[in-house]
Formats: sequence, C-alpha cells, structure tokens
Amino acid sequence: MVKVVVGEESQVKLAENRLSKSGVPCQVGLVIGNLSGKLDRGFIFDLIPTPLNDNGELACSIIGGAKDDQKKASKGKSLPQSSALFIDKDWLAEHARQVGRMLVGGMKVVGIYVWTNESSFKNSTITLCQAAKAVAEAAPLLEVDWDERLLVHIGYSPLRWTCRNCSLASNITSGNLRPCDFKMGKILSTRQAFRCTYDFNLRLPIYQGSSSKRLVDILHHGISIHAKELKGAKALIDGKLANEDEQFDLGGVHDVEFLLPFMEDKYLEVCSQKEITGLLVFSGSVCSYAYSNSKEPSSQALADIKEDIIKSLRSRLDIMCDEADRKSDSKENRTEESNNQILSGSTVLQLDLQLQRKHCSMSFPRRVFLPWLADTFLCDYIQPSESVEVLVDHFAELMSLEFPSISSKILEPEAEAPALVLSTTKSFREVSTPYALLPKSDDSLSNQNRAATILRSDQKSTNPAGHHPREHGWCEQICLDQI
Repeated sequence: MVKVVVGEESQVKLAENRLSKSGVPCQVGLVIGNLSGKLDRGFIFDLIPTPLNDNGELACSIIGGAKDDQKKASKGKSLPQSSALFIDKDWLAEHARQVGRMLVGGMKVVGIYVWTNESSFKNSTITLCQAAKAVAEAAPLLEVDWDERLLVHIGYSPLRWTCRNCSLASNITSGNLRPCDFKMGKILSTRQAFRCTYDFNLRLPIYQGSSSKRLVDILHHGISIHAKELKGAKALIDGKLANEDEQFDLGGVHDVEFLLPFMEDKYLEVCSQKEITGLLVFSGSVCSYAYSNSKEPSSQALADIKEDIIKSLRSRLDIMCDEADRKSDSKENRTEESNNQILSGSTVLQLDLQLQRKHCSMSFPRRVFLPWLADTFLCDYIQPSESVEVLVDHFAELMSLEFPSISSKILEPEAEAPALVLSTTKSFREVSTPYALLPKSDDSLSNQNRAATILRSDQKSTNPAGHHPREHGWCEQICLDQI
C-alpha cells in the first residue's frame, strides 16, 4: 500500500478547471499513473473522463433526493444527505480495458476518480469500491501483485482533493478505503524514456487430444510461456550489459535489447513424447516504449519494457478476437474460401485446429505511437484496412483530448505486422526443423510476413545456420520448398 500519492501538477490543475466549469453534479473516470513499490509512492499522470455510453448516457449520476438536486449541485449547492452515486460499472470497465491497451511501459490504469459532493461520496463508498474492482479486473497490473487501486475524490463546496487506497478484497465494505497523502509536483518531466525493438519467434506444437484446440487458446498459452522466458532475459542498454542497480540521467531515449538463449525451445523436449498434429509459428517484431522514474534503478525500466512487450502481443490478439466476435454472424467471413483453399479473416482464431486442414491467412494489427503529455507517447493498433485518421479519432475519444493535426508526430516504427504460420504435420522432424530468416527486401516473400498460412505436411522449411536478425533491416519470414 502506497502512503503518498503525487499528482502531475499541470494535469491536476487542468482537470480541476475542467470539472469546475463543466456544470455536472458528478463525473467518474480513470486515473492514469504508476504505483512504485521501490519508492513506496503512487504517481498520477492524468485523469481521463469516461465518455458517454452507446445510449448517450453518462457513466455516473446522482440518485435519491429531490428532482432538482442535480440542478442545485451544478450551482455548487449541497445535496440532501440521502443522495448517492450510481455508476455504470460495466461501461467504466470497458473504458479501462480499451485505455489499458493504449498505455506503454510504466503507465497503467491505477484507479478511478470521482467528482461529487461530500455527502454523495460518503453514501457511495461500497459502489465506488466495486467500480474500482471492476476497473482493476478489466485493466490488470501485469507482473505486479497489487491488490489495491487508487480512489481520488474531487469534492466541491469547498473544492478539495483527497486520495484513498481501495482494497480489492472479495468482501467489499466501507473499511476497504484507507486514506493516503496527496501532493502535487512535476513528475512527468522526471520520466526517463526507454525503447526496444524486440524480435520474437514462438513455435507452438499442436498435440493430438489437447484441451486447447482453438488457435486463440494456443496463442494465449504460448504468449504466457514466452512471458516467463522473457522475464529472465539479460539486457543491453545503449549497447552495454545492463547494471540493474544503475540509474540514468534525464535526457534522450535509451535503447534496450534483450538476450535470450539462441533457439531455446522448451516445447521440443516433449514433442517426441506426444502425437503432434501441427506446429504454430508466431513471429515478428514488437516496438516498445517505457517511461521510468529517474530515481528508480534500471531494473524497473527493464521490467516495464518486458511487460509492455507481452501486453502488446496480448492486445493484438484480443483486438483480433474482438473483430472475430463482431464478424461471427457474417456469412461472408464464415464461408470465404479462395481457389487455393485459403481462409482469411480474424474468424480463423476460432477454428478447431485439430480438425482444420485448409490454408489460412490473417493479418495482425501494427502498433502506432501517438504523442501525449510532456514528450511521452501512448499507442494504438491499426488494421491493414484502417487509416491513421480513424486511429486519431479513436485515440481522442478514449483519452478525451484534442489531437494535434500534425501527423508527422505519429510514429509508425513497425513496418510489418507480426506473422502467424500454422503447418499441419505428423512428423517430429518437421516440428523441430528450424525455419529460414530472410531479408525483408526479398519481394517474393514480402507478403508472407503479414499472413497466417496453414501448410500441409508435404511442405517443409529450412534455416541457414548462424543467422539471427537483430538489426532493423531484417524481419522473420518463412521459406517454403516442396519436398
């Protein structure tokens, strides 16, 4: 539990001014920041109001009392003691889920804020704790065992800020809230930036009779396994082996590279002991950013980068699953099949791979970075069919800000989306055979880096020995030759 919370002074004052002029009796939204166990402090970067729901309704309202209570509140008058808050917890959680995808390393949804009078707040502590728990479940703090979130109350008549720790215990009572000190300071300017372009190759065998049959389930499991491997990886910072106790001076962006054992594949240890029906290869590059407090050691920045890489992979998969759910009733996506028996679309994720014998193709979204506060960046994901303009509108709506019209500030470092390849096979040799790594300039294979293809067992892949792409001019591709 953090005992002191520091809010970014400029953003706190902006939020205070916005709420005072809004004329609304209550408002709820997300607290974006970070919780530091090493410094025993919480940091608030910004307060993001939850937008109107699909019916054009606010996520928070005051219930109870006279009909003109909300009019009195908008004029700064006190409400009856019986008034309380109603919060659309599902909509608030959905907002947190989508905003959580847009945050990079060192930035998290750390709680909620509420703008309301003192009596409504006191009468709604259980409702607020339930809302904070819903947000925590929708945007979990990965790799960190925090069972608390922040609850910021901005009261009016008089205007006052208070901050509390909200316990996420299953049995929610008024005792779940504990006060903590709230201060203001310039904290975003003390963030140190780290950047990493991470090349990954996940080779996931598909076993006969396995409980995980759908492509999406196998990918989720494979990403979780890779997260454990990445957690123990050594790192280079600016080309030098990282000293995890080192602190860096402010200024510039530090480049990070992770070192994993070459071609380590723990799955192969059990491949020969089970009947294999296929091999899933998920590969590509992830661009990652993280912002760490300058007083924290570099080990925290490395942990934030690792977490961001894994979260980015999971976010892309979740986006594809969301798209598949939207298209599940579409006849076009269920029956689309080309002359060479290629199925396309995100609905491929829902296929039973132990029954699937046709070729598939699918494109994963690319990560794009958009400027935010104090020279920091947030991210979003763009599908091949989408434009940057659509991305900007989505970003502005979720983050409740006006995005600058200068598109040159948008970073698109991922030239190619991650590739997904699935081969159906019955041979352990085919599963354990490495695959080729070719330059991105090879036009004959340029499209394969963006596609997911199911290959029949009469095809194989080869790998020139000693090649390991770590420079930006290389990307992983699959070279297929007929036997």
